[in-house]
Amino acid sequence: MTDRDAEPLLDLIAETADVSGDFSDADDAAHYLGHRERLRRKVVAFGVDVLQDYELLEFLLMYAIPRRDVKPLAKELIGRFGSFPAALNASPDELKRVKGVKDGAAALLSAVRGSAVRLAKYEISSAPVIKDWKSLIDYCRVDMGQKKTECLRVLFLDARARLIRDEILQKGSVSQTPVYPREIAKRALDLSASSVIMVHNHPAGDLRPSKNDALMTKAVADALAVLDVALIDHLIITKAGYVSLKDCGCLK
Repeated sequence: MTDRDAEPLLDLIAETADVSGDFSDADDAAHYLGHRERLRRKVVAFGVDVLQDYELLEFLLMYAIPRRDVKPLAKELIGRFGSFPAALNASPDELKRVKGVKDGAAALLSAVRGSAVRLAKYEISSAPVIKDWKSLIDYCRVDMGQKKTECLRVLFLDARARLIRDEILQKGSVSQTPVYPREIAKRALDLSASSVIMVHNHPAGDLRPSKNDALMTKAVADALAVLDVALIDHLIITKAGYVSLKDCGCLK
């Protein structure tokens, strides 16, 4: 996204930005404004990879809260949610429960997260999925790794292993998601899919496949096989990593 492309988004955020601030102390104002300019120059010169997590969050918040020192707020958000990714994955309502976060800041952080997911999805949409496994994992981890409840994502692929459709078919509780093999098979038939990849997350962070995960994988594979549709893999995603049930021997 270029600076020009970003202007409408930044203008919209500015309309709801928090413009409150105390400028009675000119020295304080000059200090944090100078700090902002140094941070901008650092990003322009070296990119965001050189920033610590709180600095990157601070840099983002600068555009939604133009007249306050937002470094303390950035640190507060990371402390409250536990990490930079968790802060970005928080809902607008959760963010606004933190003192100092209003609509503009919540909208900006939500937009940043949505942009990251969209970019990652584009990477898997532009080439055969099985030839770029890393991009698939990156996409799933960006979109699912921080979710607080289990959900089942199914990727439907054509004969060239290109993405036809990416769908969340089920949402469940913190520890389980109902899976209906016939529903997945019917959807594959409706989309004329040649193969399928299943993905679900473990919010608790345990990467070990459960007995139910193994049984579910076999049931879906059997239902798809009747239609001559292959289940390529079933992935479990957490914020720390992923595991392939095929690699675990649960899928032949």
